[in-house]
Amino acid sequence: MAILQVRDIDDRLYASLKQKAQKENRSISQEVISILEKYLANPNRIKENPTMEFLNLSWEDDREADEIIKELRTSRRNKQSFGDFDGLLN
Repeated sequence: MAILQVRDIDDRLYASLKQKAQKENRSISQEVISILEKYLANPNRIKENPTMEFLNLSWEDDREADEIIKELRTSRRNKQSFGDFDGLLN
């Protein structure tokens, strides 16, 4: 089995990793392996250039901006999201 050694890891990153490992009842090494396995198991998560992917998104609509805004405003409902809850949220 191969051995991987990581040097000069940021203290905050190491503390977060240690905390996550403790939460999962794993050693730090086991946690690193788990994270790597999950990440590499889904090759679609790794994008070559996420910024360009975002910039290439487009929305096509023949209406003017004012028409779209009017539709959005008329589709909104004025409703109270939260009830009284016996004063818990007041």
